Amino acid sequence: MKIYVNANASFDGDGSKTRPFKRIREAAKIAMPGDKVIVAPGVYREYVDPQNAGTAEDRIIYKSEEPLGAVITGAEEVRDWTHYEGNVWTAVVDNGVFGEYNPYTTYVYGDWYFAGRSKHTGAVYLNDKMLYEAQSLEECMKGEVYPCSWEPEASRLKWYACQDEEKNATVLYANFQGKDPNQEKVEINVRRECFFPSKTGVGYITVSGFRVEKAATTWAPPAAFQDGMIGPNWSKGWIIEDCEISNSKCAGICLGKYYDPDNDHYFTYKHVKSPTQMERDAVCRGQYHGWLKEKVGSHIIRRCNIHNCEQGGIIGRMGNVFSIIEDNHIHHINNMMELGGAEIAGIKLHAAIDVIMRRNHIHHSTMGIWCDWEAQGTRITQNFLHDNQKPDFALPLKGGMMSQDLFVEVGHGPTLIDHNILLSEVTLRIATEGVAMVHNLICGALTCVGAGTDNVVEGVNRARYTPYHIPHRTEVMGFMTILHGDDRFYQNIFVQRWPSKAVEIPHDSDDGVSTENREVGTHVFDGYPTYEEWIEKFDMDVWPDMKKLEPAHFSHLPVWCSKNAYFNGAKPFNKEKGAFVDTEHEAVVSCEEKEGKYCLKTNLYEFLKDFRVGIIDSDTLGCAFEPEERYENPDGSAITFDSDYFGDHRGAETLPGPFAAAKDAYLVKA
Repeated sequence: MKIYVNANASFDGDGSKTRPFKRIREAAKIAMPGDKVIVAPGVYREYVDPQNAGTAEDRIIYKSEEPLGAVITGAEEVRDWTHYEGNVWTAVVDNGVFGEYNPYTTYVYGDWYFAGRSKHTGAVYLNDKMLYEAQSLEECMKGEVYPCSWEPEASRLKWYACQDEEKNATVLYANFQGKDPNQEKVEINVRRECFFPSKTGVGYITVSGFRVEKAATTWAPPAAFQDGMIGPNWSKGWIIEDCEISNSKCAGICLGKYYDPDNDHYFTYKHVKSPTQMERDAVCRGQYHGWLKEKVGSHIIRRCNIHNCEQGGIIGRMGNVFSIIEDNHIHHINNMMELGGAEIAGIKLHAAIDVIMRRNHIHHSTMGIWCDWEAQGTRITQNFLHDNQKPDFALPLKGGMMSQDLFVEVGHGPTLIDHNILLSEVTLRIATEGVAMVHNLICGALTCVGAGTDNVVEGVNRARYTPYHIPHRTEVMGFMTILHGDDRFYQNIFVQRWPSKAVEIPHDSDDGVSTENREVGTHVFDGYPTYEEWIEKFDMDVWPDMKKLEPAHFSHLPVWCSKNAYFNGAKPFNKEKGAFVDTEHEAVVSCEEKEGKYCLKTNLYEFLKDFRVGIIDSDTLGCAFEPEERYENPDGSAITFDSDYFGDHRGAETLPGPFAAAKDAYLVKA
């Protein structure tokens, strides 16, 4: 059955073509497996709460009749502004419009949030641009540049809110920098979500071609209920495609954790367990509550334009397993730098088990992709990442995150990173083990090698034990600390594109600074054993002595390096086999954007000369140590690396890096 919705219809109808509903939420109440909800162009200021699940054979499809013509928004217009003083105007909003959830009394706060309890989930928008929240009316009136912002002039646009208890109203003040709000489009966040089931288990829904924007989403850490403007809420088999997702106060799309009252912001409210322990609790409680391949995950997010969200473009904990995230454009995430904590990135996933992220374009974000805990069977392939770094003019936010294209944290692998173009100053923060990098163009540093996984408390190292799983399943196989190593680097190109001098990172506690590597190359693993050196430790002629093997059991795992190419001073692992090191020429890698097309220009291939490499596969890479799982496809089949960044075939004469053919320019994203 087809169900029709048209916000511009003369009267509310029954969902037929001649008498359409005026609201999508009415269709969401009656849509059943196999139904298609067709939504006419228009602005839908509502919360859509799908009541019924589809099936794998008969999905429920919500489709914008005109691509991006139907807009689902969590905001309402405010037209009745009164001039207050200077550039500042004021408006009074009756709290009845918010219902039980007032974004102007609800703070962005919770576990793993480090930037202080000062920002609300509410927001004011001027012509679709989110204004900055001031902490006082005086600050709002001054309209000064916020020094941490990545967009300094825009940060002069401010808002401030307070409560009029007598009138039960929210009083808004806004500095519009000379604009008359009664002549412009001014909106405020009202609803917490836009398209998000209120109950779990509402699976097999397709959302296609909508604009989804402006919602008062909450901070979404991994041991709490995670919401976004749109998401499946702990269900299976959603498809979100061809949508534009923008202006969420926190998360755009959420594939994350269900609500568990016993594991919801536990540290924030109770304090008595370490944050790491509550994350282990979340994993085990999730299994008790049905975290299984048959019930959760297997979503597809494709061809979406996701931008200007202040926590993350796509976030998720456990509910994202077995999903595909492909062909998305994710950009300008957390550029306001008002929010700071350990859940901020273009894509931030915990437990990305068998998740494939491919052909995404991610740029101008605090971080590109962050795989935190249990990146087991995760594959990051054919992505284009650049400009994921703080501009020089912006001050670091206290409680903010470091910037890099990729961050893989406290997992045991296998995590496969292949055929990516990685142009930012830091390519990979590798506070983990079990990573394979194959056929990438790497222009930034590898950081945090051998670090970032344990805590030193009162002089004692407290190891962080994290789970690993039955291959291609969610069931926990065991827990182990991070030994570091068990990493593979095959047939990449490393270029020192940015200054190589180490940078100083000020501590949030104001007790000093840390230095961080900016030298490109695999040399950061010097001192790690080869496989032959490592396995020799276990060669005992007599019955193995557990005590004597303890040093071997807790030492660094081996590193494999073979046939990588290094330019501009990038340095190889001191035990690498068959490296190509160019010390004579200046290699250039530049990226130019024109009318939305990105062209990569390079002279690398002039200098590679006759250097060629072979075709490698899953058997070459072997198994990640702890889960004893091969670097392979989610269905257990082998991967042969005979297709390049574009999907073109690699022949017998194979080049290192992401491209099968040598050129001086590549149209890498159109």
